[in-house]
Amino acid sequence: MTETREAFALIGAGPMGLATAKVLKEQGIDFQGFELHSDVGGLWDIDAPKSTMYESAHLISSKRMTEFADFPMDDTVAEYPSHRAMCEYFRDFADHYGLRDYYRFNTEVTDITPLGAPGDGWRICWRDHGGEHAAEFAGVLIANGTLSEPNTPTFTGTFDGELIHASQYRYPSQFDGKRVLVVGAGNSGCDIAVDAIHHAQRCDLSMRRGYYFVPKYVFGKPADTMGGKINLPMWLKRKVDSLILGWFVGDPQKYGFPKPDYKLYESHPVVNSLVLYHAGHGDLRIQPDIERIEGKTVHFKDGASEDYDMILAATGYKLHYPFIDQNLLNWQGDAPHLYLNAIHPERDDLFVLGMIEATGLGWQGRHEQAELVARYIKGIQNGCPVAADLKTQKQETYERATGGMNYLNLARMAYYVDKATYRKAVTGWIERFRKAAA
Repeated sequence: MTETREAFALIGAGPMGLATAKVLKEQGIDFQGFELHSDVGGLWDIDAPKSTMYESAHLISSKRMTEFADFPMDDTVAEYPSHRAMCEYFRDFADHYGLRDYYRFNTEVTDITPLGAPGDGWRICWRDHGGEHAAEFAGVLIANGTLSEPNTPTFTGTFDGELIHASQYRYPSQFDGKRVLVVGAGNSGCDIAVDAIHHAQRCDLSMRRGYYFVPKYVFGKPADTMGGKINLPMWLKRKVDSLILGWFVGDPQKYGFPKPDYKLYESHPVVNSLVLYHAGHGDLRIQPDIERIEGKTVHFKDGASEDYDMILAATGYKLHYPFIDQNLLNWQGDAPHLYLNAIHPERDDLFVLGMIEATGLGWQGRHEQAELVARYIKGIQNGCPVAADLKTQKQETYERATGGMNYLNLARMAYYVDKATYRKAVTGWIERFRKAAA
């Protein structure tokens, strides 16, 4: 058994894992990284075993609102980069900060077990080309991503055609000549439906609820770069943004889209205006939720029915940490209940990185989360009074940093936060740690 008792185990070499590796290195914290794939990049590497990318995938946020602040994307990169450009960016990030040497690649972590009480360490088991291995570590940092385990729906009846999840979609040619039904109208569902329109014999989009649609460009500039110019209270921001959406998007209901039964920003908006364009041209038909399926016939809840050769379920993903007991993560409802979505309330040796979503958070917001965790670990090691304050705070009753937003009660929204509220809390702690270390 390798002796690693003073080091932390870091699981994942996607963007969140890389951000964590960077700040651990900066703080002088010993760690060993584990990555299932042969290289860094996580799901952004379409060839990675757990990647859910498809060839036409691009960022839904602009590069300047997404990039790491201290590692900007090159000016030659498109404003909304492709998955290949993003993969190259994260590999350049790893090279720039010298992170590859800290990882065991082609390595699957299979089990994480505490050796005793909090602080006694962890036993990490993994397998690689050389077989099964185990070692003891001081702590664990889980950064294996949130978008790899398909949330596969169940339907009443049996479908005799081809039924796949969006995670199995790679190329538009998969739709060639088929009658296709895309189920789910989130960002991926709408992107994939636009692909299908150009290859399928026919494409319909089944929606359980309405969505707010946001264009990628407003007045010739990426839409997400406009919202942060002025800090507005949410009630006013909704009014202003709804007015802008009315100008640039119009009324999606006239194309057959259902009206949202919630307020703007209570769920993630769909950043795609092409789906509206094609619905307006009759290339895409909007269908309601599915009632039942018989053979190749899909019966919808409005009484209509249609025949399809393929159903693609763009129904999202669920949190998946198969190597650790859920009870150890303080799992409540659909997600672990952690202070600032990362820090365990009772343990100082177990952290989850990247279990966070927020409109406009970008990779910088996630980098800040990683920096806070690294500074907290270092502070605990050094007896820093700020770390003692944070330790007290995380053990008290706390709420998710929603900023008073009533997010939809859905599994995918269980770890959603308000960007401004979250970043204010995280950067406030970071500033206190920095001052204490000065």
